[in-house]
Amino acid sequence: MRKLLSLVAVVMVTTFTFAQKTLVSDAAHSRIQFIVTHLGINDITGNLDKADLTFKLDEKNFLNSNISFEADVNTINTHIEARDNHLKSADFFDVAKYPKMVFVGRSITKGKMKNYYKVSGDLTIHGVTKPVSLVLVNRGKTVNPMSKADTYAFQVMGTIKRSDFQVGANFPEAVISDLVRIKGDFELVEKK
Repeated sequence: MRKLLSLVAVVMVTTFTFAQKTLVSDAAHSRIQFIVTHLGINDITGNLDKADLTFKLDEKNFLNSNISFEADVNTINTHIEARDNHLKSADFFDVAKYPKMVFVGRSITKGKMKNYYKVSGDLTIHGVTKPVSLVLVNRGKTVNPMSKADTYAFQVMGTIKRSDFQVGANFPEAVISDLVRIKGDFELVEKK
């Protein structure tokens, strides 16, 4: 009986694994944007220009899919070099010690609107890992006329507190908002 149960478990895991497609982001069409409020009155935006998303897509049951992404904090870009260098310093991200921002998804649940989902997982920034919930939007699939490859698009959005990750601890909220809005836009193709 134990052997039969073990065989059934192996078959189920194998079937689940093969039912998923591994999608990887197209670097030229994927990035993460962040928005903070400066002096309580003006939004300042920036990008993490190098961001990679991996999506284990279950086309039969989307909720069984899995998402993870990583961003290179060295590619922070607010279009002002002095500010970018300051953000990379120990005052903020300390990229010499903590060069990556990483999200590892744990679950996907259905949202209230069509193609909207909630993805829960662990976000690591500045060496600190915290559980977060993000909005995941399935933007659809099309065939890229240039490469002829199926191309998928996903958007990830959420709001985090920089204080939770000890980023810019010496800068009060009156100068830079504690709340940071994040939006990641990703085009993906199947990993070969």
